[in-house]
Amino acid sequence: MVVVDVASILRSDPLRWRLLEVVRGLDLPDSWIGAGFVRNVIWDHLHQRPASALTGDVDVIWFDPERADPTEDRVYEAALCDAEPSVSWSVKNQARMHTRNGDDPYASAVDAMRYWPETATAIAARRHGLSGCEIAAPFGMDDLLNLVLRPTPRFSDEKRSVYEERVRTKGWAVTWPRLREVET
Repeated sequence: MVVVDVASILRSDPLRWRLLEVVRGLDLPDSWIGAGFVRNVIWDHLHQRPASALTGDVDVIWFDPERADPTEDRVYEAALCDAEPSVSWSVKNQARMHTRNGDDPYASAVDAMRYWPETATAIAARRHGLSGCEIAAPFGMDDLLNLVLRPTPRFSDEKRSVYEERVRTKGWAVTWPRLREVET
């Protein structure tokens, strides 16, 4: 069995480590960078190659029911763009995202991740202290670390077509050929 320290991999990637610090500087409650930001660098590591460039949005999630107006997210996106303009930032307060997604209200940012499409995508990181890095993975890290692509419970049935479309259009199996899709 291969032992993978997700936090150490993030620490060894200068860009990702710096971006985690930039987001920490916003001092948002219950904030994380998640999804492909973490998943992709781990899959690269498991394929024994350097970290790939960031593609698409860098997903910043946070949680504060008292500040659920979407204009707050745009203010933080602008601040992040000022700090690192080369990155396409996406900031979403998860306290309101349940409405858009047709879910029950979320209790926290990590709880909201339980409603993301894939178990290996439902992972996030944040910095703390001088060199600390906390990892959140509501479905655990086994699928991520074993190169398994699997829908979360919400996307196994009623949102199955969304999951299948993501698998088809993202091209993950081409980018990471050791990845294997597993049914729930």
